[in-house]
Amino acid sequence: MRKNDFKAIDLLLALVLLTRLPLPHLPKASFARQSRAVWAFPLAGAVVGLLAVITAALALMWWPPVIAAGLTLAAQVTLTGAMHEDGLADTADGFWGGFEPARRLEIMKDSQIGTYGVLALILGLGLRWSILAALFSAGAIWAPVALAALSRAAMPVMMARMPNARGSGLAHTVGRPSLTATTFGILIALLLGVLCMGWAILGAALILVPLLIGLRRLAMAKIGGQTGDVLGTTQQLSEIALGLMLLALI
Repeated sequence: MRKNDFKAIDLLLALVLLTRLPLPHLPKASFARQSRAVWAFPLAGAVVGLLAVITAALALMWWPPVIAAGLTLAAQVTLTGAMHEDGLADTADGFWGGFEPARRLEIMKDSQIGTYGVLALILGLGLRWSILAALFSAGAIWAPVALAALSRAAMPVMMARMPNARGSGLAHTVGRPSLTATTFGILIALLLGVLCMGWAILGAALILVPLLIGLRRLAMAKIGGQTGDVLGTTQQLSEIALGLMLLALI
């Protein structure tokens, strides 16, 4: 582990990349660290999750858990600019709307949304809303922090385990992260998860192993690698799977 593997600016880089928060302007040279900064992805997720928890706590003062869950979900989508949801929709359209890798990549880059994308968004948002409502009803108000951190730790795993399929775009610009940065990010996410939800989160996190293996095989078969859309899909599916497993364990 080298001294410059981890720097404070990495958190700012992760926040710039993964959120729409108003942040100070970073020097252009700092973006050369993007592949090293992936260890901070879970911290950026935790920031989003913390702001979501504040929203939930305020909402629960006046409304039932199902309403609080909807407002919490709206806060998360606003904070991230719906970038992960966009990736989920594009991936659904591309993977099942094309018959060869080049055509699938073309569909994924198209700004228009198709039937598969609409269905993926409806199902994804519906499941996340239901999961949050159930977690809040169970008193697990800190769950959004754990889910946000762990689901974003999954993204560098996919980046490290697959080549970029397009040779351009956001995922290509960030680059392929090292094993050190990826592993450190996972450890941070697990620590945050335990602090927020106790040891049950470790059992829930096991679901990510088959999920990421399956998603990697699917992406390699469909487009020969990963893109920013695939990474967004990774975050969304990881959050849903973690939430479902957590509900089964608490």
